[in-house]
Amino acid sequence: MKILVAVKRVIDYNVKVKVKADNSDVDLTNVKMAMNPFCEIAVEEAIRLKEKGVADEVVVVSMGPAKAEEQIRYALALGADRGILIESEETISSLGAAKLLKAVYEKEQPKMVILGKQSIDSDNNQTGQMLAALLDRPQGTFASEVVVDGESVKVTREIDGGLQTVQLSLPAIVTTDLRLNEPRYAKLPDIMKAKKKPMEKTAISDWGVTLPSGQKLTRVETPAERSGGAKVASVDELIDKLKNEAKVMS
Repeated sequence: MKILVAVKRVIDYNVKVKVKADNSDVDLTNVKMAMNPFCEIAVEEAIRLKEKGVADEVVVVSMGPAKAEEQIRYALALGADRGILIESEETISSLGAAKLLKAVYEKEQPKMVILGKQSIDSDNNQTGQMLAALLDRPQGTFASEVVVDGESVKVTREIDGGLQTVQLSLPAIVTTDLRLNEPRYAKLPDIMKAKKKPMEKTAISDWGVTLPSGQKLTRVETPAERSGGAKVASVDELIDKLKNEAKVMS
């Protein structure tokens, strides 16, 4: 079967994020970019399914600036077969990404779509669920285990109360959680081979999708620095501070 994996270009998680002087956006000048960590887990899971003989092709798709090709090439070096880049210099919302993925799904007809449960920049945790709704296909979110059995897949989900296992008929949408797997590192020979793997570069207009315009970024601010803690001499003093200073008790 064919697996479609969505990946996103984000600021490397080791980098301290800075805001532009005019507070218009995050400053990306000379900032190291990388594949979203949850997307790495999605790529790894797809490749493992291919290595087990469950899948015969892994297609990676990303949407964003031309430089997002770097993240697709990295996925190809890890073991994916070909890539699709949907170029756009504008910020794409979760719903916009879901609509574009729907168009790619309809063209590629994969048996499974795997994507990270969220990206570490917008942190929305929406795209997978929106895609499942648009396609009217079953979804298994926050996956910590994925087992394909014929025309169905069992997904063990991480929920507040522990673990939940759901069985989905294929095609299905799966979003990955942190404990699903440990992504591998790309080897230098594989990075060189990835340069020759197929890469389709497209524009949003090629997919017949109109991006929703309901959201607009107006201002970005750095979080206020946390003030230091204080010691209290008694429980009564603690309660007094919680009531009169912190205003968290009445």
